[in-house]
Amino acid sequence: MRLRTTYRQILAISAPIMLGSAAQNVIALSDSIFLYHLSQEDFASIGFVGIFYLVIAAIGYGFSRGGQIMIARRAGEGKLEEVGRTFYSMVYFEAALALAMFLFMQYGSAWFFSLIVDSPTVYAKSLEYIETRSWGVFFSYIGVSIIALYTGVARATFIVVDTIILGLVNIVLDYALIFGKLGLPAMGIAGAGLASTIAEIVAFVVFAVYIAFDRKARAYRLFKLPRIDLQLIRQQYRLATPIVAQAFVGLGSWFVFFGIVENLGEHELAITNLARIVYLVLSIPTWGFASGVNTLVSNFIGQRKRQAVLPIIWKTAKVSFAATMLLTLPVVIFPHEILYPLLGSEDMSLISDARPVFYVLAIILALFSIVGVYFNGMAGTGATFHGLLMQVICAVFYLAYIYVEVNYTSGGLVWAWAAEIFYWLIMMGLVMWYLRSRSWHRLRF
Repeated sequence: MRLRTTYRQILAISAPIMLGSAAQNVIALSDSIFLYHLSQEDFASIGFVGIFYLVIAAIGYGFSRGGQIMIARRAGEGKLEEVGRTFYSMVYFEAALALAMFLFMQYGSAWFFSLIVDSPTVYAKSLEYIETRSWGVFFSYIGVSIIALYTGVARATFIVVDTIILGLVNIVLDYALIFGKLGLPAMGIAGAGLASTIAEIVAFVVFAVYIAFDRKARAYRLFKLPRIDLQLIRQQYRLATPIVAQAFVGLGSWFVFFGIVENLGEHELAITNLARIVYLVLSIPTWGFASGVNTLVSNFIGQRKRQAVLPIIWKTAKVSFAATMLLTLPVVIFPHEILYPLLGSEDMSLISDARPVFYVLAIILALFSIVGVYFNGMAGTGATFHGLLMQVICAVFYLAYIYVEVNYTSGGLVWAWAAEIFYWLIMMGLVMWYLRSRSWHRLRF
């Protein structure tokens, strides 16, 4: 499939991905909102353990991004028969990786949490959540492989439908399993984990049925299971490993951030979790455009149109900024009015206390909406290792700043969150330098 450098093409590809890539965000938002109404302890705990699971999910998603870039490149070259082989190599690897992650969550998370968490309540509730949530990793990892396939060939429309189904199932089951409604037991935070797992299973089954009836999928040779191609798996592994490491460094830094903030108290952790929820929702447009620009850049290079790469990244960044700010500014200016329908209670002090952090969040999202697109556009060229080096540099500064700020100054949460501003400013300088160097013109895979 040959793509074009138009705003219509950008929106046609990115809009479905924008909603589809929000799957884990939808789950995290749903879990957090229902647990907010259960207790502040549960709400604070899901903020901590939710980030932990997002890191696990991001590892599988990162490996799928390597497959997505390769699929988009083959589609741009017109080699549709190679799409299926690339997809199944990705599935084989993701299945093995899911098993490793499941075993770690079941048998290693108690030890891991004990190294970071001080609060006995947060520790116990985090383990309750992981016990039921860990079973969903198999369906999550195979699911992101399917999303990578349809994103890579620029046919992402059904991803929206599947994400809506996932979200609706998760919301209904969250309500039933957390509070003990609809004849189901009241499981609290463990019910949130089980609800999310069942929702991912349902979403996977729906997508599998869609593929079975997708006639266009025959061109990709999806209905013939190929043998395990270790060479192709290694090629994807080399391309995707830096992306996974980037996700691990990025979200891992955020996870450590929550661990550091937890030392300030459960109320401060609850405020940070509220800010995290808002961040996750408002960053959905950027994640969609970032994933879309992966496909666009790789497809254009496959068409031997490297001169179109920088213009398409810039156009995508402009649309991403506009869409993100359109959502962000009303929430920052009117947080009580907009968040009350979701978090409504007589005591709105948590939203009031979080308002200064929201102002910082607006600046963070403005930078992320542009830099995130450029960073992922760079990944689309195949420069994933360079992206990893950049992220490590930024993460080291980020964590050092937060540690000093929380432990040795009295700046509080506002200045702790300001670390993200400096993170994206440094990243912007590094990415712009690399893209202008034209070193990516020599990359091949």
